[in-house]
Amino acid sequence: MVETSADVRVVVRRVRAAGGTIGLVPTMGALHDGHMALARSARRECELVVVSIFVNPAQFSPGEDFARYPRDLKADAARLLDAGADVLFAPTADAMYPPGYQTWVEVSRLSRMMCGRSRPGHFRGMATVVTKLFNIVQPDRAYFGEKDGQQLRIARRLARDLDFPVNIVAVPTVREESGLAMSSRNQYLSAAERAAAAALSRALFSARDLIAAGERDAAAVRRAALAVIAAEPLLQLEYLVVARSEDLKPQRSLAGEVCIALAARAGDTRLIDNVTVNVG
Repeated sequence: MVETSADVRVVVRRVRAAGGTIGLVPTMGALHDGHMALARSARRECELVVVSIFVNPAQFSPGEDFARYPRDLKADAARLLDAGADVLFAPTADAMYPPGYQTWVEVSRLSRMMCGRSRPGHFRGMATVVTKLFNIVQPDRAYFGEKDGQQLRIARRLARDLDFPVNIVAVPTVREESGLAMSSRNQYLSAAERAAAAALSRALFSARDLIAAGERDAAAVRRAALAVIAAEPLLQLEYLVVARSEDLKPQRSLAGEVCIALAARAGDTRLIDNVTVNVG
């Protein structure tokens, strides 16, 4: 485990000089099987796998769960060793945001919709720390989970707009047996809330199946998903959108690649999920 960017750069330079490729897996820790899928994907494709763990204070709005966000660096390090990661980069907040820090990165339109509406500043914090990680690690490939669909698209736009020579690799969502997308926050859920939360994936799958059956009206697809969620009184829906996958622009008549995305609360726990459908 290393805490300084200088130490990371020493390792990266050595591998780069030998012609090796660098893979980066950015995380906030509390690792689960979804994170392990990212690390294993990087291991298959890269000579050096760097996993960062940084609970980024800039991604949390006032009143959110920064203080109680799960942290277990020792357990995370053991899991990453099993997954074949080479470097665990765990910087401190002071290292990432030293006194007097005042530079921020924002992907404007993509950051203001969906989760950006209820979490102001969240994606500015995410884009800033990803930019810093790209500069520190200089990866050839960076691995993001499809579960965090808005984050994935922001990372792609960030790399494109700022000319980072990095390939953003999307890794499929890993789900619990019930269909619930794996998340570090799932451990907050009570048994009843966890059972109710499984309706989120059922709603998305019902919408996906409706499109597969030939439905092209976005409003009809959205109504079908909403009906599934409405049947679970423990869920409070924040949003559900049927959008063009590339830029998350809401659609009326479906064509091309479509993303169906949602956010909801089960008790006090905020959960997100999405599926992508290719419409023929």
